[in-house]
Amino acid sequence: MNTPDTPISRRHAIAGLSALGATSVLASTNAHAHTNALLTNTDLGWNQETKQFALLPLPYAYDALEPVIDEQTMRIHHDKHHNGYVKGVNNAMKQLEAIRWEQGDPALIQHWQRQLSFHMGGHVNHTLFWSGMKPEALGGGGQPTGNLSQVIKRDFGSFGKFAKQFTLAATKVEGSGWGWLVYEPVSRQLMVTQVQNQQDMMIAGAVPLLGVDVWEHAYYLKYQNRRADYVEAFMRIIDWEEISRRFEAARR
Repeated sequence: MNTPDTPISRRHAIAGLSALGATSVLASTNAHAHTNALLTNTDLGWNQETKQFALLPLPYAYDALEPVIDEQTMRIHHDKHHNGYVKGVNNAMKQLEAIRWEQGDPALIQHWQRQLSFHMGGHVNHTLFWSGMKPEALGGGGQPTGNLSQVIKRDFGSFGKFAKQFTLAATKVEGSGWGWLVYEPVSRQLMVTQVQNQQDMMIAGAVPLLGVDVWEHAYYLKYQNRRADYVEAFMRIIDWEEISRRFEAARR
């Protein structure tokens, strides 16, 4: 059983961090309004002494989400792909630090800023992804209750209409990316958005609540090219209790 010391799924709405990219400001606890209120450095494995992020364990066993997501996919996805984003953001931060201290090539600052945005987006997205799911046997899937249920009905017409838009948006992402349910704080509405790669097309300022990873490495071993089947199955393992906590925190 792969159990973390402090389960990220029980944090106060990790979603306070925009998937658009916290970039280098995440290293500081005073960086971002949403970050301060809803996210601790521990959630993303930040080590203040080493000034680096670390990959945290999954909040459940690798095989816990079967048959929706198989054990092999979870091992590769978490241990290889997610870990690659963690290494990438640490490297980008290191390279930008070198440029600040005039030990790196300033002509590469645009490259490393892009790398930082991409890899930080990947790290945040995956952290939210893992903690937004739970096994069917433990209550995954179904529909949300309480305030989130009511606001979904208000903003989408019904849960069924939300689910249709969410699954269609995720399925139709062009290339690699994500489908997200987000809370837009200016209009105070729930919205569905597509994200390409790890950070492109996210609505600026939106708080990500529920994301499904539609990069091929997230589903191809089991579903091959049947992305729609994977997204449909994903709906059976959503931890709506966790998504509701994120929603309440975002509204505050």
